[in-house]
Amino acid sequence: MLKRITIIMSGTIGIFLVLDLINGMTNGKVPLWVSYLIGIVVFFITIFWMIGYGISFIRLIEEKLMEVPVTNVLCGSIGLILGLSLAFLITSPLKEMSIGVVNTVFPIFLTLLFGYLGFQVGFKKKNDIINLLPALELNDTKNTKIGVESKKELQRKVKILDTGAILDGRIEEICKTGFLEGTLVIPEFVLEEVQHVADSSEPIKRNRGRKGLDTLNRIQKELELQVEIYEGGFNEIKAVDRFVKLAKLLNGTVVTNDSNLNKVCNLHDVNVLNINDLARAIKPVVFPGEKINVQIIKDGKDDNQGVAYLDDGTMIVVEKGRDYIGDYIDVLVTKLLQTPAGKMIFAKPIIQKG
Repeated sequence: MLKRITIIMSGTIGIFLVLDLINGMTNGKVPLWVSYLIGIVVFFITIFWMIGYGISFIRLIEEKLMEVPVTNVLCGSIGLILGLSLAFLITSPLKEMSIGVVNTVFPIFLTLLFGYLGFQVGFKKKNDIINLLPALELNDTKNTKIGVESKKELQRKVKILDTGAILDGRIEEICKTGFLEGTLVIPEFVLEEVQHVADSSEPIKRNRGRKGLDTLNRIQKELELQVEIYEGGFNEIKAVDRFVKLAKLLNGTVVTNDSNLNKVCNLHDVNVLNINDLARAIKPVVFPGEKINVQIIKDGKDDNQGVAYLDDGTMIVVEKGRDYIGDYIDVLVTKLLQTPAGKMIFAKPIIQKG
């Protein structure tokens, strides 16, 4: 597409420049199509080697613009238009003056100056501009309307899902409970990773990836949560740093089950919600001397021991509990032991057989 645009521009330049140049040299007239063809050949060959650099530069600008919130671009554009309008009003009388510098250089200088100042003022005063438009409302995917203050509050409630949180499978149940508010943002690079897992040749990975995609579809269609896909690139930085940059850009919170990403976010002062931390926080709390009712599932390592589990998977070692395998019994908690693998509870039956 860029090459076609270059050909058209080069031919157009040929019409206006090459035509006059050849006519001046030959003292005659050259057909329009000849000048157009010469313009294509001369100017296209001249700048052909620059196209690669130009495309890279344009793509870089495009990625940067994609990362900028639309409100910043909109407010900056409004300021730019106002600045150029003011420059036009000021420079119009100057063009009527006979002083060369005043009617040529000054208009260009003032146009650039007021355009730059207008963009900067609009960009930096976006909040004031938005507050001047109280009628501006935002329609979300659930067909609800919220005002300016609600939009600001919603921006603070942005939750950015990482790949692990989607593949984990627990995010849907967490959303159903209402613990996550605001907008769920799924970066495009995260969606690509989930799709890559879903296309894996390994059955386990493939099933997990497909379940992750199904989970996102259910969250978007069945739950009262707004789900958005962020299409920004961030291809030039590492995967972990992408979340940090996106969270700062959207003023959002990263939702993950990755301890390393958790640490990186904390280092960069980015809000993070760790699903594993939530799971540990909601485990039932028991104390020595407390009575609980459990089912003995299997025998333990030592003689006469039985093993039971709480609903969250916490292991309970019941002394003299082997005789109760398969039964629900009341046990008395005697000791708690914290291990690297988790918490273990030791107990004994309140009423023993025999």
